[in-house]
Amino acid sequence: MLNRYRAFLVLLSILAAPLAWSQLGGQTAFRLLDIPSSARSAALGGNYIAVKDNDLNLGIFNPALLNKDMAKQVALSYLPYFSGINVGYVSYAHHLDSSNITLAGTVQYMDYGTFTRTDEVGTEIGQFSAGEYVFQVGASRPLDSLFSIGVNAKLITSALENYKSTAWAVDVGGVFSKPSMGLTVSAMLRNIGTQASTYTEEREKLPFQIMVGTTYKFKHAPFRLGLMMEQLQQWDLTYEDPNASVIVDPTTGEVVVDKVTTFDRTVLHLVPSAEILLSKNFMLRVAYNARRRKELLIPDKPAITGVSFGVGLKVSKFHISYGYSQLHLAGISNTITLAVRFADLKKA
Repeated sequence: MLNRYRAFLVLLSILAAPLAWSQLGGQTAFRLLDIPSSARSAALGGNYIAVKDNDLNLGIFNPALLNKDMAKQVALSYLPYFSGINVGYVSYAHHLDSSNITLAGTVQYMDYGTFTRTDEVGTEIGQFSAGEYVFQVGASRPLDSLFSIGVNAKLITSALENYKSTAWAVDVGGVFSKPSMGLTVSAMLRNIGTQASTYTEEREKLPFQIMVGTTYKFKHAPFRLGLMMEQLQQWDLTYEDPNASVIVDPTTGEVVVDKVTTFDRTVLHLVPSAEILLSKNFMLRVAYNARRRKELLIPDKPAITGVSFGVGLKVSKFHISYGYSQLHLAGISNTITLAVRFADLKKA
Protein backbone atom coordinates (compact mmCIF):
# COMPACT_ATOMS: atom_id res chain seq x y z
CA MET A 1 0.00 0.00 0.00
CA LEU A 2 2.77 2.43 0.94
CA ASN A 3 4.52 1.85 -2.39
CA ARG A 4 1.32 2.79 -4.23
CA TYR A 5 1.11 6.11 -2.40
CA ARG A 6 4.76 6.81 -3.13
CA ALA A 7 4.31 6.01 -6.80
CA PHE A 8 1.32 8.33 -7.05
CA LEU A 9 3.19 11.18 -5.30
CA VAL A 10 6.14 10.73 -7.67
CA LEU A 11 3.74 10.98 -10.62
CA LEU A 12 2.27 14.22 -9.24
CA SER A 13 5.77 15.64 -8.77
CA ILE A 14 6.71 14.87 -12.36
CA LEU A 15 3.51 16.34 -13.71
CA ALA A 16 3.98 19.57 -11.77
CA ALA A 17 7.54 20.20 -12.97
CA PRO A 18 7.95 22.89 -15.68
CA LEU A 19 9.74 21.54 -18.76
CA ALA A 20 9.78 24.27 -21.41
CA TRP A 21 9.90 28.02 -21.81
CA SER A 22 8.87 28.83 -25.40
CA GLN A 23 5.70 30.68 -26.44
CA LEU A 24 2.56 28.65 -27.13
CA GLY A 25 1.00 30.22 -30.21
CA GLY A 26 1.69 28.62 -33.59
CA GLN A 27 4.24 26.15 -32.24
CA THR A 28 2.33 22.88 -32.60
CA ALA A 29 0.15 20.90 -35.00
CA PHE A 30 -3.16 19.05 -34.43
CA ARG A 31 -4.82 21.79 -32.38
CA LEU A 32 -7.97 19.65 -32.35
CA LEU A 33 -6.36 18.00 -29.34
CA ASP A 34 -6.78 21.20 -27.31
CA ILE A 35 -10.38 22.10 -28.19
CA PRO A 36 -12.75 21.46 -25.25
CA SER A 37 -15.44 19.63 -27.21
CA SER A 38 -17.27 18.47 -24.08
CA ALA A 39 -20.01 20.88 -22.99
CA ARG A 40 -19.20 20.43 -19.30
CA SER A 41 -15.49 21.09 -19.84
CA ALA A 42 -16.23 24.08 -22.07
CA ALA A 43 -18.55 25.59 -19.45
CA LEU A 44 -15.92 25.08 -16.74
CA GLY A 45 -13.05 26.82 -18.49
CA GLY A 46 -11.77 24.27 -21.00
CA ASN A 47 -9.63 21.81 -19.01
CA TYR A 48 -11.70 20.14 -16.28
CA ILE A 49 -9.83 17.12 -14.97
CA ALA A 50 -10.69 16.73 -11.29
CA VAL A 51 -14.22 15.42 -10.74
CA LYS A 52 -14.68 11.70 -10.33
CA ASP A 53 -18.33 10.95 -11.00
CA ASN A 54 -20.07 8.91 -13.67
CA ASP A 55 -19.56 11.45 -16.49
CA LEU A 56 -17.84 9.72 -19.41
CA ASN A 57 -17.28 13.12 -21.05
CA LEU A 58 -14.69 13.91 -18.37
CA GLY A 59 -13.16 10.44 -18.56
CA ILE A 60 -12.43 10.95 -22.23
CA PHE A 61 -10.19 13.92 -21.42
CA ASN A 62 -8.59 12.50 -18.25
CA PRO A 63 -8.47 8.69 -18.43
CA ALA A 64 -7.81 8.39 -14.68
CA LEU A 65 -11.42 9.50 -14.14
CA LEU A 66 -12.81 6.43 -15.92
CA ASN A 67 -14.60 4.12 -13.49
CA LYS A 68 -17.04 1.22 -13.40
CA ASP A 69 -20.06 3.55 -13.04
CA MET A 70 -19.42 4.62 -16.64
CA ALA A 71 -19.82 1.07 -17.97
CA LYS A 72 -22.09 0.76 -21.00
CA GLN A 73 -22.34 4.54 -21.27
CA VAL A 74 -22.42 6.35 -24.61
CA ALA A 75 -21.43 10.00 -24.94
CA LEU A 76 -22.04 12.26 -27.94
CA SER A 77 -20.91 15.85 -28.34
CA TYR A 78 -21.29 18.50 -31.02
CA LEU A 79 -19.63 21.90 -31.31
CA PRO A 80 -20.43 24.21 -34.27
CA TYR A 81 -17.13 26.08 -34.25
CA PHE A 82 -16.09 29.18 -36.18
CA SER A 83 -16.49 29.81 -39.93
CA GLY A 84 -18.45 26.64 -40.64
CA ILE A 85 -16.04 24.34 -38.78
CA ASN A 86 -17.71 21.47 -36.91
CA VAL A 87 -16.20 19.51 -34.02
CA GLY A 88 -17.54 16.51 -32.16
CA TYR A 89 -17.00 13.04 -30.81
CA VAL A 90 -18.66 9.76 -29.94
CA SER A 91 -17.44 7.57 -27.08
CA TYR A 92 -18.34 4.30 -25.36
CA ALA A 93 -17.13 2.87 -22.04
CA HIS A 94 -16.89 -0.73 -20.86
CA HIS A 95 -15.79 -2.19 -17.52
CA LEU A 96 -13.82 -5.43 -17.14
CA ASP A 97 -14.82 -7.00 -13.84
CA SER A 98 -12.04 -9.59 -13.92
CA SER A 99 -9.25 -7.01 -13.95
CA ASN A 100 -11.15 -4.01 -12.50
CA ILE A 101 -10.17 -1.95 -15.54
CA THR A 102 -12.50 0.52 -17.26
CA LEU A 103 -12.01 1.07 -21.00
CA ALA A 104 -13.28 3.84 -23.28
CA GLY A 105 -13.12 4.10 -27.05
CA THR A 106 -13.55 7.52 -28.67
CA VAL A 107 -13.60 8.97 -32.16
CA GLN A 108 -13.21 12.75 -32.34
CA TYR A 109 -13.41 14.80 -35.51
CA MET A 110 -12.94 18.31 -36.84
CA ASP A 111 -14.54 19.07 -40.20
CA TYR A 112 -13.16 22.26 -41.74
CA GLY A 113 -15.74 22.16 -44.54
CA THR A 114 -15.37 22.58 -48.29
CA PHE A 115 -13.10 25.13 -49.96
CA THR A 116 -12.86 26.51 -53.48
CA ARG A 117 -9.75 25.42 -55.38
CA THR A 118 -8.16 28.03 -57.64
CA ASP A 119 -5.10 28.20 -59.85
CA GLU A 120 -2.29 30.75 -59.58
CA VAL A 121 -4.35 33.48 -61.29
CA GLY A 122 -7.52 32.90 -59.24
CA THR A 123 -9.53 30.80 -61.70
CA GLU A 124 -11.83 28.35 -59.91
CA ILE A 125 -10.93 24.77 -60.84
CA GLY A 126 -12.89 22.76 -58.29
CA GLN A 127 -13.22 22.17 -54.58
CA PHE A 128 -11.38 20.41 -51.77
CA SER A 129 -12.08 19.52 -48.16
CA ALA A 130 -10.08 19.35 -44.94
CA GLY A 131 -10.45 17.59 -41.63
CA GLU A 132 -8.77 15.98 -38.64
CA TYR A 133 -9.61 12.83 -36.66
CA VAL A 134 -8.53 11.35 -33.33
CA PHE A 135 -9.00 7.63 -32.66
CA GLN A 136 -8.52 7.09 -28.95
CA VAL A 137 -8.56 4.17 -26.50
CA GLY A 138 -8.41 4.89 -22.77
CA ALA A 139 -7.97 2.63 -19.75
CA SER A 140 -8.14 3.26 -16.02
CA ARG A 141 -7.57 1.17 -12.92
CA PRO A 142 -7.96 2.08 -9.23
CA LEU A 143 -4.85 1.49 -7.12
CA ASP A 144 -6.98 1.46 -3.96
CA SER A 145 -10.06 3.26 -2.63
CA LEU A 146 -8.42 6.69 -3.05
CA PHE A 147 -6.05 6.60 -6.02
CA SER A 148 -6.61 5.82 -9.71
CA ILE A 149 -4.36 5.98 -12.74
CA GLY A 150 -5.24 6.06 -16.43
CA VAL A 151 -3.77 6.19 -19.92
CA ASN A 152 -5.11 7.29 -23.31
CA ALA A 153 -3.52 6.08 -26.55
CA LYS A 154 -4.28 8.18 -29.65
CA LEU A 155 -3.90 7.95 -33.39
CA ILE A 156 -4.31 11.39 -34.96
CA THR A 157 -4.82 11.90 -38.68
CA SER A 158 -5.08 15.13 -40.65
CA ALA A 159 -5.86 15.84 -44.29
CA LEU A 160 -5.61 19.44 -45.50
CA GLU A 161 -6.18 19.31 -49.25
CA ASN A 162 -3.26 17.18 -50.55
CA TYR A 163 -1.25 17.62 -47.37
CA LYS A 164 -1.57 14.72 -44.95
CA SER A 165 -0.08 13.89 -41.58
CA THR A 166 -0.46 11.29 -38.84
CA ALA A 167 0.74 11.21 -35.25
CA TRP A 168 0.75 9.00 -32.18
CA ALA A 169 0.24 10.33 -28.67
CA VAL A 170 -0.57 9.23 -25.12
CA ASP A 171 -2.09 10.91 -22.08
CA VAL A 172 -1.13 9.84 -18.56
CA GLY A 173 -3.21 10.85 -15.55
CA GLY A 174 -3.57 10.24 -11.84
CA VAL A 175 -6.47 11.04 -9.49
CA PHE A 176 -6.86 11.21 -5.73
CA SER A 177 -10.52 11.23 -4.70
CA LYS A 178 -12.01 11.13 -1.21
CA PRO A 179 -15.79 11.68 -1.41
CA SER A 180 -16.20 11.88 2.37
CA MET A 181 -14.03 15.02 2.33
CA GLY A 182 -15.50 16.30 -0.93
CA LEU A 183 -11.94 16.55 -2.28
CA THR A 184 -10.50 15.49 -5.63
CA VAL A 185 -6.95 16.19 -6.86
CA SER A 186 -5.76 15.25 -10.32
CA ALA A 187 -2.69 15.65 -12.52
CA MET A 188 -2.03 14.92 -16.18
CA LEU A 189 0.53 14.75 -18.93
CA ARG A 190 -1.32 15.29 -22.21
CA ASN A 191 -0.31 14.63 -25.81
CA ILE A 192 3.06 12.99 -25.29
CA GLY A 193 3.96 11.90 -28.80
CA THR A 194 5.30 12.65 -32.23
CA GLN A 195 4.32 12.88 -35.88
CA ALA A 196 4.55 9.58 -37.73
CA SER A 197 4.22 11.30 -41.10
CA THR A 198 4.50 15.03 -41.78
CA TYR A 199 2.74 17.56 -44.03
CA THR A 200 6.10 18.64 -45.46
CA GLU A 201 9.71 17.80 -44.69
CA GLU A 202 9.46 19.73 -41.43
CA ARG A 203 8.44 17.80 -38.31
CA GLU A 204 6.06 19.66 -35.98
CA LYS A 205 5.40 19.27 -32.28
CA LEU A 206 2.17 18.11 -30.66
CA PRO A 207 0.40 20.38 -28.12
CA PHE A 208 2.00 18.79 -25.07
CA GLN A 209 0.61 20.07 -21.79
CA ILE A 210 0.97 19.51 -18.04
CA MET A 211 -2.10 20.10 -15.90
CA VAL A 212 -2.98 19.87 -12.23
CA GLY A 213 -6.48 20.41 -10.87
CA THR A 214 -8.51 20.18 -7.70
CA THR A 215 -12.17 20.44 -6.74
CA TYR A 216 -13.93 20.67 -3.40
CA LYS A 217 -17.60 19.88 -2.83
CA PHE A 218 -19.13 21.37 0.30
CA LYS A 219 -20.82 18.82 2.53
CA HIS A 220 -23.77 21.03 3.54
CA ALA A 221 -24.00 23.40 0.58
CA PRO A 222 -24.84 22.74 -3.10
CA PHE A 223 -21.51 23.98 -4.45
CA ARG A 224 -18.44 22.40 -6.01
CA LEU A 225 -15.50 24.78 -6.41
CA GLY A 226 -12.67 24.00 -8.79
CA LEU A 227 -9.23 25.32 -9.64
CA MET A 228 -7.50 24.00 -12.75
CA MET A 229 -3.83 24.82 -13.38
CA GLU A 230 -2.98 24.50 -17.07
CA GLN A 231 0.07 24.87 -19.33
CA LEU A 232 2.43 24.16 -16.42
CA GLN A 233 5.14 22.96 -18.81
CA GLN A 234 5.81 26.64 -19.53
CA TRP A 235 5.93 29.13 -16.69
CA ASP A 236 5.98 32.45 -18.56
CA LEU A 237 2.87 32.75 -20.76
CA THR A 238 3.05 36.53 -21.20
CA TYR A 239 3.18 37.90 -24.74
CA GLU A 240 4.81 41.06 -26.01
CA ASP A 241 2.80 42.56 -28.84
CA PRO A 242 5.23 43.91 -31.49
CA ASN A 243 2.44 46.17 -32.84
CA ALA A 244 1.57 47.72 -29.48
CA SER A 245 1.83 51.52 -29.32
CA VAL A 246 4.90 52.87 -27.55
CA ILE A 247 4.24 55.12 -24.55
CA VAL A 248 6.93 57.65 -23.66
CA ASP A 249 7.22 59.31 -20.26
CA PRO A 250 6.88 63.08 -20.98
CA THR A 251 9.15 63.92 -18.06
CA THR A 252 12.08 61.58 -18.63
CA GLY A 253 11.60 60.80 -22.31
CA GLU A 254 12.02 57.10 -21.55
CA VAL A 255 9.79 54.38 -22.91
CA VAL A 256 7.25 53.19 -20.32
CA VAL A 257 7.50 49.41 -19.90
CA ASP A 258 4.73 47.51 -18.15
CA LYS A 259 6.23 45.29 -15.48
CA VAL A 260 5.06 41.69 -15.42
CA THR A 261 4.99 40.40 -11.87
CA THR A 262 5.08 36.85 -10.55
CA PHE A 263 1.40 37.23 -9.69
CA ASP A 264 0.60 38.19 -13.31
CA ARG A 265 2.39 35.09 -14.61
CA THR A 266 0.72 32.83 -12.07
CA VAL A 267 -2.81 34.02 -12.86
CA LEU A 268 -2.39 33.05 -16.52
CA HIS A 269 -2.17 29.39 -15.44
CA LEU A 270 -5.25 29.39 -13.22
CA VAL A 271 -8.86 28.64 -14.21
CA PRO A 272 -11.27 28.95 -11.25
CA SER A 273 -14.73 27.43 -11.66
CA ALA A 274 -17.89 26.54 -9.79
CA GLU A 275 -20.74 24.08 -10.17
CA ILE A 276 -24.02 24.88 -8.45
CA LEU A 277 -25.80 21.59 -7.79
CA LEU A 278 -29.38 22.75 -7.52
CA SER A 279 -30.61 19.16 -7.53
CA LYS A 280 -29.60 15.71 -8.75
CA ASN A 281 -31.12 16.63 -12.09
CA PHE A 282 -30.05 20.24 -12.62
CA MET A 283 -26.65 21.94 -12.38
CA LEU A 284 -25.31 25.40 -13.22
CA ARG A 285 -21.66 25.92 -14.19
CA VAL A 286 -19.39 28.95 -14.54
CA ALA A 287 -15.65 29.60 -14.96
CA TYR A 288 -13.13 32.30 -15.79
CA ASN A 289 -10.03 31.79 -17.94
CA ALA A 290 -7.65 34.72 -17.40
CA ARG A 291 -5.18 33.64 -20.10
CA ARG A 292 -7.92 33.43 -22.70
CA ARG A 293 -9.12 36.92 -21.78
CA LYS A 294 -5.59 38.31 -21.85
CA GLU A 295 -4.82 36.85 -25.26
CA LEU A 296 -8.13 37.49 -27.04
CA LEU A 297 -9.50 40.63 -25.42
CA ILE A 298 -10.27 43.70 -27.56
CA PRO A 299 -9.61 46.63 -25.17
CA ASP A 300 -12.34 48.85 -26.60
CA LYS A 301 -14.97 46.08 -26.46
CA PRO A 302 -14.01 43.63 -23.72
CA ALA A 303 -17.45 41.98 -23.44
CA ILE A 304 -17.18 38.78 -21.37
CA THR A 305 -14.18 37.28 -23.15
CA GLY A 306 -12.70 34.57 -20.95
CA VAL A 307 -15.98 33.82 -19.17
CA SER A 308 -17.79 30.53 -19.75
CA PHE A 309 -20.92 29.02 -18.28
CA GLY A 310 -23.41 26.25 -18.88
CA VAL A 311 -26.07 23.92 -17.53
CA GLY A 312 -26.43 20.22 -16.92
CA LEU A 313 -29.85 18.58 -17.07
CA LYS A 314 -30.97 15.03 -16.45
CA VAL A 315 -34.10 14.13 -18.37
CA SER A 316 -35.26 10.59 -17.67
CA LYS A 317 -32.12 8.48 -18.29
CA PHE A 318 -30.42 11.06 -20.50
CA HIS A 319 -27.82 13.57 -19.32
CA ILE A 320 -27.77 16.71 -21.43
CA SER A 321 -25.16 19.44 -21.03
CA TYR A 322 -24.75 22.83 -22.67
CA GLY A 323 -21.61 24.95 -22.56
CA TYR A 324 -21.21 28.60 -23.61
CA SER A 325 -17.77 30.11 -23.95
CA GLN A 326 -16.91 33.66 -25.00
CA LEU A 327 -13.60 33.04 -26.75
CA HIS A 328 -13.51 36.40 -28.51
CA LEU A 329 -15.79 39.31 -29.32
CA ALA A 330 -16.35 37.74 -32.74
CA GLY A 331 -16.26 34.13 -31.61
CA ILE A 332 -18.74 32.34 -29.36
CA SER A 333 -18.59 28.62 -28.65
CA ASN A 334 -21.81 26.66 -28.05
CA THR A 335 -21.33 23.00 -27.15
CA ILE A 336 -24.02 20.36 -26.65
CA THR A 337 -23.29 16.96 -25.09
CA LEU A 338 -25.55 13.94 -24.55
CA ALA A 339 -24.76 10.88 -22.42
CA VAL A 340 -26.78 7.77 -21.57
CA ARG A 341 -26.09 4.35 -20.04
CA PHE A 342 -27.59 1.31 -21.73
CA ALA A 343 -28.05 -0.24 -18.27
CA ASP A 344 -30.19 2.73 -17.24
CA LEU A 345 -32.38 2.34 -20.34
CA LYS A 346 -33.07 -1.28 -19.44
CA LYS A 347 -34.24 -0.21 -15.97
CA ALA A 348 -36.60 2.42 -17.36
